[in-house]
Amino acid sequence: MDLLAALSGVGFGLSLIVAIGAQNAFVLRQGLRGEHVGMVVAVCAVSDAALIALGVAGAGALLDGAPEAVDAVKLAGAAFLLGYAVLAARRAWRPGALHAAASGGSGRGAVAATVVALTWLNPHVYLDTVVLLGSVAAAHGDARWWFGVGAATGSVLWFAGLGYGARLLRKPFSRPAAWRALDGAVAVVMGAIAISLVA
Repeated sequence: MDLLAALSGVGFGLSLIVAIGAQNAFVLRQGLRGEHVGMVVAVCAVSDAALIALGVAGAGALLDGAPEAVDAVKLAGAAFLLGYAVLAARRAWRPGALHAAASGGSGRGAVAATVVALTWLNPHVYLDTVVLLGSVAAAHGDARWWFGVGAATGSVLWFAGLGYGARLLRKPFSRPAAWRALDGAVAVVMGAIAISLVA
């Protein structure tokens, strides 16, 4: 085991994933609600591990050679994010929608579909995790897979901490105004990311 490469992978992986984005906002929201948290964390961590493995294996070079595929993912991701931003804005604007969402909950299938879409329809995940992380991993030569293991470990730690640690924020979020502020912020973030993808 190359401990230095693995630790470098943990640090680099966290530097890419910690920024607030659509996926992190969704994991936080599910953690605050205490709804299907384990599944959401598992889907995010397994997806990240798969994308990291693709990057370490050299798939980033293939993406560089297929700009039309990246453009298609950008458009699909932008459409999905805009739709999710509208739903979040509706929850923030209309207290009735917020109450219905809080009391009814979401089914496991709907939550799974949302987290899969937020992960795999996000073009930034391909550019950051597959292309950028894959390039940095390649610089570690024979130890590149240990770098990938470290990055995947960082991903598991982050998503588990975000999803399960959100319970520490439940008291402040016991007030509807806090949920409305969160949903408003989620709407702005997702809308801005969607616009940046097509601009």
